[in-house]
Amino acid sequence: MGQVKLMKGNEAFAEAAIRAGCDAYFGYPITPQSEVIEYLAAQEPHKRTGMVLLQSESEIAAINMVYGAAGTGKRALTSSSSPGISLKQEGISYLVGSELPCLILNVMRGGPGLGTIGPSQSDYFQATKGGGHGDYRVIVLAPSSVQEMADFAKLGFELAFKYRNPVLILSDGAIGQMMEKVELFEQQPRFTSFDQTWVTTGKTPDRVRNIITSLDLDPSKMELHNKKLQAKFRKMQDNEVRFERIDCDDAEYLIVAYGSCARICQKSVKLARQKGIKLGLLRPITLFPFPTEPIHELAESIKGILTVELSSGQMVEDVRLAVNGKTKVIFHGRMGGTTPSPDEVLAVLEQQLLNS
Repeated sequence: MGQVKLMKGNEAFAEAAIRAGCDAYFGYPITPQSEVIEYLAAQEPHKRTGMVLLQSESEIAAINMVYGAAGTGKRALTSSSSPGISLKQEGISYLVGSELPCLILNVMRGGPGLGTIGPSQSDYFQATKGGGHGDYRVIVLAPSSVQEMADFAKLGFELAFKYRNPVLILSDGAIGQMMEKVELFEQQPRFTSFDQTWVTTGKTPDRVRNIITSLDLDPSKMELHNKKLQAKFRKMQDNEVRFERIDCDDAEYLIVAYGSCARICQKSVKLARQKGIKLGLLRPITLFPFPTEPIHELAESIKGILTVELSSGQMVEDVRLAVNGKTKVIFHGRMGGTTPSPDEVLAVLEQQLLNS
């Protein structure tokens, strides 16, 4: 058993990143995720593991520092909140195009614009549809607890290097700030055992120089590279779908929710069951790849689906595509840093599905 501590979500993520063998962190403070860089600085990770920690002059600088570190085969990390992640989008596209692994944390806040520091889920489209330019995808993990904030730091690096692709952890202000008991895994060694043929370690007498770039001015070669990337994304969809089913075996109605909304809706399921309503919850853990097939299979046998998000309605589009007309899909969302109560969610379900 690892060490058990009471920690904020942001702090648990930062500690887990050190323990996962992170080589370098580049970032810039922004609420509600500033505890990540603050915790890392207080820990002096260069003394613990040799990890480099640098507060960059901007979010744009941070993501390009990640690009440089990732090109040398290092476990590179950055974190921010919604406006800062927007500034990083060009760099994220470059990282995907150059097939470089890295880990990115977005602790979402309400928007648009500067918005508010309250929790939101309105960056779903940006995260799952390729928020920067070009046809690209990143694996998106959506934690719903402080424990998963820690666990996904380790998992995120593993998936990034498995596919040589950025991995995004999509958290929010509630999960980043809440305190829970977390079991921390033991310190992992710095990451060295992987195929390093792509790494830029310089030209030596026995090896040619590697050049990492996402640029090719020959359209035919660029198309081949794009097809290679698309094949990689399909492989992710085949092998990396993660989700959780709660009380779905006999469910007549279903809620689909992720992150902090899933925690709220789990209570809604309990309240519904107490009233004799057979309600289940499907929680997507990977938002890309999305659990399309599991939702489609459940749609065959249920009377209706309620999708709950802290947005005006984004994931609901993927739910509707998965259902493909098999059953009714309704949506309930809160915005601007406001969260629904379990009773509120159940009331929407009763009014719009059970009584419709």
